[in-house]
Amino acid sequence: MKKRYFVLASALLVVLACQTLAPTAIPASEVPPTLVPTEETVPTETTDAATDPLAGADGMGDSLYPEFGNGGYNTLTYTLDITINNVDTSKLEATTTIEAVATEELSRFNLDFAGFEITSLTVNDEAAEFERKGQELTVIPAQALSKDEAFTVAVSYQGVPTPMVSQALPFPTGWIAYDGGIFVLSEPDGSASFYPVNDHPLDKATYTIIVTVPEPYEVAANGVLEETTDNGDTTTYTFTVRDPMASYLTTINVNDFNTETMASASGVPIRNYYAASLPEEVNKPFARQGEMIDYFSDLFGPYPFEVYGALVMDTEFGAALENQTMSIFGIDMIDFDDIEGTEAVVAHELTHQWFGDSISVADWSDIWLNEGFATYGEALWVEYDYGKDGLDEWVAFIYEEVKMNPNFYPPPGNPDANDLFNGGVYLRGGLTLHALRVTVGDDAFFDILRTYHERYKFSNATTEDFIAVAEEVSGKQLDDLFDAWLYDEQLPPMP
Repeated sequence: MKKRYFVLASALLVVLACQTLAPTAIPASEVPPTLVPTEETVPTETTDAATDPLAGADGMGDSLYPEFGNGGYNTLTYTLDITINNVDTSKLEATTTIEAVATEELSRFNLDFAGFEITSLTVNDEAAEFERKGQELTVIPAQALSKDEAFTVAVSYQGVPTPMVSQALPFPTGWIAYDGGIFVLSEPDGSASFYPVNDHPLDKATYTIIVTVPEPYEVAANGVLEETTDNGDTTTYTFTVRDPMASYLTTINVNDFNTETMASASGVPIRNYYAASLPEEVNKPFARQGEMIDYFSDLFGPYPFEVYGALVMDTEFGAALENQTMSIFGIDMIDFDDIEGTEAVVAHELTHQWFGDSISVADWSDIWLNEGFATYGEALWVEYDYGKDGLDEWVAFIYEEVKMNPNFYPPPGNPDANDLFNGGVYLRGGLTLHALRVTVGDDAFFDILRTYHERYKFSNATTEDFIAVAEEVSGKQLDDLFDAWLYDEQLPPMP
């Protein structure tokens, strides 16, 4: 029973980690006093973008963060070609190539991009002018783009990545250098710290990620490792992400790794990376990943991507993060004294591959669709190991925690822009799903999850979309249930 209680408490560990996610890799004294780049402008004789009817919007109109992302085009694919000249300082040179389609006639359009010296910028192989203000990069092509026109943007740049701080989080995110390595924490808008991007989940794209590092460093990133090229003093790693990915799920990790490969019984390849300095037993919480993948595939539908894996770094950063196809863990998320407890965190991040990664939120206000589902993934893993008694114990434990601390666990359906990853979107979000399960029964509940994933995989969904699927599959009117669990201040009783 002691172990079971640790497994239950691990849900709290995930929440607390995400509440205190400040990466310890960068001391506060070393974070630049201004985390947003200063204005940089290439002079151009163009009209003000605010009054130019052919200017793409400098945001996507997200209800919480209207400035996130950009309008006027849809991105199809990114190719990131990054050469890290010095791992200790993160000094690099890179070219990001973006293939996109204009959704309206465009005389200019925006990308999200912080810091760096831009050495070249072309649109369709023609030099383009650009303007910079904050993290907005406004591109002015030599020739206006027609509606539905496919176009290619290539941006070459050099320098050291600038840490990012958004309204959503009180600490630096993005490209993080620490003693001995590098990791990238992109959620919710840290991708702009290392490549020009349309940084909102609504604009998913495929990726090719090419990273060159000096010996003896190695690279882990999203997708399938297609090629490793020995250049003598450097090595180039090429990864391909063939399924659409939201930009906040991109990650690059550099260190000296011990690599472990395996596969689930159903054939899903698994590739795990452990910092070489860590003890051998660091791999123990990940031994059942294949079992987890197949179990969740039965519940949610087939695993949606080509590969999965985990990476454990030899630094503390207070969290685990569900990057598409590769979750990353700070060493402080591994409890060597209770492997079963850590497995619950592993299950949480794996559940995100379906709910958060394959299906991403259409608006950041619906973040409970990510975190509540992943939290309930922990509960389902407890049920797998301990049966219905274990699940009931989990529900009672979490319900009491939420009931006793209402300020820490607000209604998950309306998070504050300044507190996006609050405890409510995790634990009360998970309880919402259990309340749905009790109301509609197990058969309908899991049919709802499978139908929801099948309908919205590789795209985006809202809370309303999920409720519509739940009502369609169950044949029940569920507005009252979801209103009570997602929006009422008072925690409702479990059905």
